Amino acid sequence: RLFAHWEAVASTHRVSLPRDMAGPIAQMARHRQAREPVPYVSLSQHGKCEGAAYEERRYPAGKWACVTMGEPMYEQSISMSFMKLMRYICKENSVGCHLGMTVPVLNEIHLTKEGTELEREVLTAYYLPGEFQQNPPVPMDPEIHITERAPLRVITRVFYGMTTEETILREISLLWELLGSTDAVLRDTYIVASYENPSVPQRRNEIWFIRRA
Repeated sequence: RLFAHWEAVASTHRVSLPRDMAGPIAQMARHRQAREPVPYVSLSQHGKCEGAAYEERRYPAGKWACVTMGEPMYEQSISMSFMKLMRYICKENSVGCHLGMTVPVLNEIHLTKEGTELEREVLTAYYLPGEFQQNPPVPMDPEIHITERAPLRVITRVFYGMTTEETILREISLLWELLGSTDAVLRDTYIVASYENPSVPQRRNEIWFIRRA
């Protein structure tokens, strides 16, 4: 039943679910309550009537497992990448055990020169849990790379629901409206941070604008 449910979810992203994902899916379901947050420091919050319109945060340097995909649709790319990362998290690593889930998972995107659409390639990154930061397990999949990512300062805003190219471009536009004209952040690279699995209809996401160094 669990596999059939995830097959249906995958089909909404126009992705087919391989049979060998049954094991990782079952493991993820067993461990779904234990999710370690990626550490950060909140620098400032900028409000609106019903809550924070956006927040500025600083994330420390850390080790991430990263996969890059360039499928025709954004949700296809992140689905394919995360299936690879799930296999790594669940067993296909040099210690042969479940590593534990961290949130959010980051999806780094680039806009075309015109700024009207996303470039095909998306980098999906999973933060290694604290116990593995010093000595990350080696992935069996050669397409997964362990990367030391530099400290990151971001301006972030929450949104809910599916992450399609259309919704992402709309969220980027909304945050630009809130910020006004500024050269303090990058204009061609953004991050979509995902906090919940794609079966959650109103799942929590954030759009991140990256502060210039």
